[in-house]
Amino acid sequence: MVEDDAPPSNLLSRPFVPVASVDDAEITLDAVLDRVAAAGGRMTVAHVVEKAGGAPDAASVEQREGIAEEAFELVRERAGAAGVEVETELLYGTDVAETLVSAAHEVDATAIVFTPRGHKWWWDLFSEDVADALVHESDLPVVVLPSPDPATDGTDATADDDADDADTEDEGHVDE
Repeated sequence: MVEDDAPPSNLLSRPFVPVASVDDAEITLDAVLDRVAAAGGRMTVAHVVEKAGGAPDAASVEQREGIAEEAFELVRERAGAAGVEVETELLYGTDVAETLVSAAHEVDATAIVFTPRGHKWWWDLFSEDVADALVHESDLPVVVLPSPDPATDGTDATADDDADDADTEDEGHVDE
């Protein structure tokens, strides 16, 4: 007998996937898309425009929305080619983890899924507080998938330099 509160048989049947940029979406899709397709799943991909809560924002809302839309275009294209149904969500909030968990609940996600990398923008995005909140305070499962290609893990100096250049654009976004 299955209880209503029983976990889904596959955590990747309805994943909620945050992404921070086009590059982040590319790497994340490399890790998650085949798994979602194999599960016969559908996914929601989200980007959070983090508001500073009264303080000046590092980038304009329009810039951040543009970054999100570019990432969403890639997501729609790749998901369509893989035969995976996808919805995109542009979110706004001062608490990234809380915004993600709340939105994941709204779409009845089976898990929050992301791929960590060593880029500075990723660290800024998933600071210790956000990562702790997602992993320890979320009442949804959190799945961390490995990067499919170790060369894209952001540990080389060039990737870190590129990430530093993009900090203004990507700071405070979870799309991831």
